[in-house]
Amino acid sequence: MGSLFISLLVALASGTNYAFSAYGPQLASRLHLTHTRLNVISISGTIGVYGTAPFMGKLVDAKGPRPLLAIAFFSLLIGYSGVRHFYARGLPEGTTDLSNWVFGTLMVCGFLTGIGANGGIMSAMNATAKSFPDRARATTTGLVLSMFGLSAFIFSIIGHTLFPGDTASLLLTLAIGTSLPMIVGFFFVRPIPLPSSDHDEHSHERQEGQDSHTPLLANQDVSEPSEDDAYAPGGKLQADPSQNSVASDYTSAGSLNSTPLRRVPSNSSLRERTSISTKAKPVDPRIRGMALAMSVDFWLLFITTVLLSGTALMFISNVGLISQALYAYATPVYDETQALEWQAKQVSSISIFNCMGRIIIGLIADTSRHIYHTPRSYFIPLVSLLFVISQMTALSITEVDGLWKASSLLGLSYGCLFGLFPAVTIEWFGLHHFSENWGFMSLAPVIGSNILSIAFGRIFDAHTHPAPEVNFASTMNTRSAPSDSHSLCLEGRACYADSLRLTISACSLAFVLGVYVAYRDWKKMKEVGVSVVERAG
Repeated sequence: MGSLFISLLVALASGTNYAFSAYGPQLASRLHLTHTRLNVISISGTIGVYGTAPFMGKLVDAKGPRPLLAIAFFSLLIGYSGVRHFYARGLPEGTTDLSNWVFGTLMVCGFLTGIGANGGIMSAMNATAKSFPDRARATTTGLVLSMFGLSAFIFSIIGHTLFPGDTASLLLTLAIGTSLPMIVGFFFVRPIPLPSSDHDEHSHERQEGQDSHTPLLANQDVSEPSEDDAYAPGGKLQADPSQNSVASDYTSAGSLNSTPLRRVPSNSSLRERTSISTKAKPVDPRIRGMALAMSVDFWLLFITTVLLSGTALMFISNVGLISQALYAYATPVYDETQALEWQAKQVSSISIFNCMGRIIIGLIADTSRHIYHTPRSYFIPLVSLLFVISQMTALSITEVDGLWKASSLLGLSYGCLFGLFPAVTIEWFGLHHFSENWGFMSLAPVIGSNILSIAFGRIFDAHTHPAPEVNFASTMNTRSAPSDSHSLCLEGRACYADSLRLTISACSLAFVLGVYVAYRDWKKMKEVGVSVVERAG
């Protein structure tokens, strides 16, 4: 439990990229960044988080959490300190635009914060996933991921409570507060091998109903799956880790290949459900690398993740601009402190409900999986539908005081996405190379956020008026802009409405894919069930 507690602390320090909207608009105003350029800096952080995931996943699988935690410490400290330095310095005297060199350096700083975030959460997830049996894995990894989601709320509250209106101090808080927990994690975060009693108990649990399905499989020749590796696409049988060493996740491929394969007794109650005791070839079914790339399952899950995570990251990175646009549209006198408060409320709403979503979906998925024998993939359409609702809600809102509703729904949806999909990845492709496989799956947000965030920036810029065209007089009959702003969108919802129509379409497509995935799982389970009846007869 000690390792889990420190993993939660590390995860809490790893999700601060979601707090970008708490300081992003101020960074843009102070350095005269266009909204497209601001989104590029935000995307650099996203690339750091998700683009490095395959490499870091492979590294943590091979070497454990320590190397990643060391990388995370230096990356977070340097990244946030760099952003703070350029914010505090502002534009050089006599200049009106940021130089390409400084802009490039800001991108590097954003990229470093993303690397640090990924190193922290990958370490915490790896240690947690390999320290708990399958029956509790979605719940415990969801708990760790919930802290990742809550991170933005905690740091935003700390910054705006201790340093209200002081963006430079908020950035300093991020630099110190995110890097120090990585040092603590370096000494305490590690996988705890499951005791043999847990393996035996869980093997029995599997036999009593855990292995009722395998998503999207063709021509299944099914026997009981192991604790750590669910069926892989293609219907290949898993090795049973209870017959191997306790730390089964760290044994060689050769040793797993030589592991005895468990047979389900002919009188097993499993025949009454959906698994079959048949002849199976003793093959190593762990899916990774090219085998993963050739899997239809992987691409269905990957494309769905592109659409949903891209939507979430676009909204999270730009909700500060959205709240600023709604506030400026409805307020004759622009109060910068009040605008910051509205930004902070959106970040807090997203963060809190992000945390809740990761916990809730883990509990629901685990309960359905182990009590009602329901595939976790059945919840993918539900998560996609939540995204659709969140974006339709955002499109319907015209006043800033109602924006929290869309932010909360988006946070809940995003939390469910990243609380569910890692468990589905383990279920489909096994635990042995989970971090590496999830790393490849994590490339999806890079693609989605690049497309949708850049689109948001261009749409927002198209509706933005240069500051000289705006009357800054502080009267009840005229509008005013932030004191250091070079541009401001005064059209309210029209500033970003086209972006939300785009994300509604993307999430609707994800819903269709989710229904298709669930249907294929249901169909395959039904086919296996029919085979059981025929064999039993």
